[in-house]
Amino acid sequence: MDLHVYNTLILSDLHLGAEMSHAREATQVLKGSRFRRLILLGDIFADLNFARLTKEHWKFLGYIRKLSNPKRNIEVIWVEGNHDHGLVNIMSHLVGVRVYQHYKWMCGGLRHLAIHGHQFDGFQVNNVRLSTLGTSLYLKLQKLDFKSKPIARLIDRLNTRWLRMSPKVASGALQFARQHGAERIFCGHTHEAIHVKQDGIDYYNAGGWVDSRMTYLTVDAQEVRIHEFNKHQFDEHEVSEREFDEHEYTARTDDRDSSEERGEADSAFADLADESGLLEDVEYESVSR
Repeated sequence: MDLHVYNTLILSDLHLGAEMSHAREATQVLKGSRFRRLILLGDIFADLNFARLTKEHWKFLGYIRKLSNPKRNIEVIWVEGNHDHGLVNIMSHLVGVRVYQHYKWMCGGLRHLAIHGHQFDGFQVNNVRLSTLGTSLYLKLQKLDFKSKPIARLIDRLNTRWLRMSPKVASGALQFARQHGAERIFCGHTHEAIHVKQDGIDYYNAGGWVDSRMTYLTVDAQEVRIHEFNKHQFDEHEVSEREFDEHEYTARTDDRDSSEERGEADSAFADLADESGLLEDVEYESVSR
């Protein structure tokens, strides 16, 4: 178990509903880490079809709901990704989180900015319908693929390289950071964890959770670290629920900056979540506005 309490933990591109989603491992990371703020940096879902969600996917959402309980004093933020479009109203009520187009906060005197990154992917922006069709076909391929999904993983990597998404997103993000006066900017979308420094601005990509390399970021005033999931580390040191409940977190919600907050609750989807056991023993109301 990592005893250090991070200012922020960032996790992106889980793609719940996809056969390749490593939801169980992502949940282990959250249970085995200590942080004051959690940013879900987009594409937490693969598409709008909740019927694709497995038991492990629902468990991840259930744990996010626990983290967002005000009693935890942990700020949970969801930044909308291209695959999440249309889920704003659902998510805010389902797990009690605030949803943003982009999110800004201060840490150690530095301005930080989180945005999913598809906004800087020209192909995605100009071919929304084609991208949606491609996603549907890709999800079907995952069902037909072998157990370890080698074909689907290869296509995902080739797609990233063919579209040159990593350089495009990095370039667009750095320009966006300059426009908003940010010293650090964080994205997802490319499924490739990298760090680029240019003209005093640090760009970080959180990577993703649909390949064999599963990564996340931790942010402090002194440094930002790219972590790769280590199964044995979290198997041995997973935080118990009792220990998690008793540990005192000192949230710093006053370092938030204005961003584009999205959405109101949609109770119809709360019924769906309730049937899946997600909303059992809810002790608080949705914190969305």
